[in-house]
Amino acid sequence: MIKVAIFASGTGTNFDALLAHIQASDLPIQVGLLVSDQPQALVVAKAQQAGVPVWAKKVKDFADKTAFEQAILQQLQTAQIDWILLAGYMRIVTPVLLNAYPQHILNIHPALLPLFPGRHGIEDAYAAGVSETGVTVHYIDAGIDSGPILAQAHVAILKHETVAHLAQRIHQVEHRLFFDSFVQALVAQGDLTVHQTQLDSRS
Repeated sequence: MIKVAIFASGTGTNFDALLAHIQASDLPIQVGLLVSDQPQALVVAKAQQAGVPVWAKKVKDFADKTAFEQAILQQLQTAQIDWILLAGYMRIVTPVLLNAYPQHILNIHPALLPLFPGRHGIEDAYAAGVSETGVTVHYIDAGIDSGPILAQAHVAILKHETVAHLAQRIHQVEHRLFFDSFVQALVAQGDLTVHQTQLDSRS
């Protein structure tokens, strides 16, 4: 069984989608932990309701960010987590986790990286007046949205649409792309076989 930890800081729409796709698949994947830096975030309640173990604490409760991530790492190791998926996690991951999970941390970003990195990818693309934007799933490195790209999906920016409408359409793409890209990464890393993915009833 491949055990996954989902990191999130907000409402948990990508958490919901990942959990639903994983549970609906026939693949040997289990969400073993939700990690959040915002104990009051809606995603925490969603995970608890779904029966997913939760570790949710604020950075300010620790001596520094290194101590914060060392506490997270201890939880990951206790839960025997194999992969980390960053789904709206609003903190930069440090070498504490990068070194413990090399090439096993994925992030989803609502823009076509390397364009429009950072927290406001949707708004920045909209304000720039470009004709299209999209979604990127990438491996994490020490930079900001700068790791090797695993997959991208393009989303046209419609004439006269609002940024809220664009965000809604981008999130719809995110919800499927993240899971599919994760499965792709599992095959690439040898954690799943192509044969297993072909047996998945969702394929």
